[in-house]
Order: sequence, then structure tokens, then C-alpha cells
Amino acid sequence: MDNASFVFPAVKGIQANKEYFTAMVPLEIIPKIFQFADEELPPEIRAQRILNKSRIPEMRDYIINNPESYVFSSLTVSVDGAMLFEPINEVDPMIGHISISMSARFLINDGQHRRAAIAEAIKINPDLKHEHISVVFYHDKGLKSSQQMFSDLNRYAIRPTKSINILFNSREESSIIAKEVVKDVSVFTGLTEKEKTTVSNRSKALFTLSAISTATIELLKDVKLDMPEKTKLAIEFWNEVASNMPEWLAVMRQEKRSSEVRSGSICSLSITLVAIGHGGNKLLHTYPHDWKERIANLAKVDWKKDNPIWNDLVFVNGKVAANRSSQKALSTYIEKIMMEETGETNG
Repeated sequence: MDNASFVFPAVKGIQANKEYFTAMVPLEIIPKIFQFADEELPPEIRAQRILNKSRIPEMRDYIINNPESYVFSSLTVSVDGAMLFEPINEVDPMIGHISISMSARFLINDGQHRRAAIAEAIKINPDLKHEHISVVFYHDKGLKSSQQMFSDLNRYAIRPTKSINILFNSREESSIIAKEVVKDVSVFTGLTEKEKTTVSNRSKALFTLSAISTATIELLKDVKLDMPEKTKLAIEFWNEVASNMPEWLAVMRQEKRSSEVRSGSICSLSITLVAIGHGGNKLLHTYPHDWKERIANLAKVDWKKDNPIWNDLVFVNGKVAANRSSQKALSTYIEKIMMEETGETNG
């Protein structure tokens, strides 16, 4: 190995009968040595996808806005060049330092967007350069091996559902409010699926956490209150809605099974909750002091699936339409009902 080398503290491991190394690398080094795949090359002779530059600002801001709590997983890198591992002693032969020639070529197999975000974050906050990220180094075995590594790393990566992301997220206001709503709105408390984005046939749940969150975001759009006040308002709103949704109350009181309501009514669908949140937002802005009175209109709506009015608003060819135009159409319809003088509803 030549004298010009990067040296990092590292742990040696064996995987698939091949050695690899996990090292702690200063963030300031990351932009300097790790290259992107050449975007001018055709995909069949690249070992990475093209960088999606639109993702970088959000990831950069995540680091900048959370300097005491941001978390990034390891980068995975193939090294085409000399690597030498030196254990600290014979007692611990797997712990030591790795020296990598500065003339080596580094290819990111997993983590190119993290690399780009780190580079941008350091420009804004230079103090970040002294922090570290773990990097897993593999010997480069050629293009086909690198392509297969990229495929394997992404093939078996399972993205968490939107609901569980909300459940575990204590950073974003919308997630915090949604969890408080589920906790303090009686009908939601025991009838909300908190991990999945759909309710299974045998589930006792009526709602999903992701749907409640999306609907509450819609409800609070452009509402100029601090988070505790928004939370209180959202809880008050959904409790009022619940008191005017007989099917919800019947399930909560164990007078009906949730599966019975889900199969025969649209009242607990995500598209419906979001539409109610949209109508509620209009009420809050138009009638800030007496919005509760008009929520009573919801009790007079025929939510049964066989109501012909839902054919174009909710269903397409007999299936729930999961698209923006249907959501907008239903939201407009529900808004109109909620804005009527109490007693006018004919839905």
C-alpha cells in the first residue's frame, strides 16, 4: 500500500465468507472520498440509481434542525483499491484500524442521499464535520458484484408503514397531535389500528392512525394556534364528530361489530375521515364560535355503501377510489353538508 492512506478505527467481520469492515468516519471526509455513480452512463453499466436531488433539502434540514438527536444508518461502500486491516493486539484480532489508499475508488452501494445531505449540512453548520457516521467497507469485486449488492440491500429493505412512522415520531407536530387525538377521543382510543395503513377483515378496529393523522392535518390547515391549543381543538372537534356518527358509537358500545360497519358503510374510511377534516377546517374558519352546531348535520347523512350518492364520489367500478380527484369531490360534498344550517341536510 502507498503511504497516502485514510486511516479509520474499525471492526472486522466475516459475511458470506468474505471479510468486511465497519469504520467510524468523520463527516467532513464523507463528501471528499465517496463518489456518485456517473449519471451520464446507461443504467446497465452503473452500480447505483441516479441521485434524486429533490430529496436532499429535506434530509439536510433534518440534520440541521436536530443537531442533538439526528440519526443516520451506516453507509455501505465498495472499495476498488488497497485496504489493510491492523488489529490493536492479538487478544482482539477483530478490532483495530483500517488503512485505505487515497488512490482507491469508493463507490456508495447504499447511502448516496445521506452522503449528499451530509455535504449540504456541513456547508450550513461546519461544526458537524467533527461528528462521525459508520461506514461498512467491502472489497470491490467488479460491476456485477456491486450491482448485485445494491439489489440485495434494497430488495429486502421493508419500509415502515405510515401509521407506525406516526406512532414512533415524537418530533413532528402532526404526529404528536394525532396520537393525542387517538388517546383522548373515546371512539378512537380502542378502535384504531396503529401499525398498519389498512384495517384487516378480522380486526376490531374501525380506523387507522395514518387516516386520523391525515384528516387532522386537513382539519388544522392554516389554523393559527400553538400546538397545545391545536391539540385541544382537534380533540374537541373529533369528539363532537363522534357524537354525531351513530355507527361509530354503536361499535364503541359493542352494539355492532366493527367488521359489520366496515363492510356496510363508508363512515370509517380514510377518504371519509379526510373529507370530514376538510369540512371541519371550513367550519373553523367560517364559524369559529359556533362550528359545533353544524357538525350535527353529519348525523343525518346516509353513510351506507349502497347509497347511490357514493357511486361517483367514493367508488369507481365498485372499489374505493384512492385518488386525489375522488378525495377532492367527496371533501367538497361533505363540506357542503357541514356548512348547511342545521336541519337542511338531505344526504
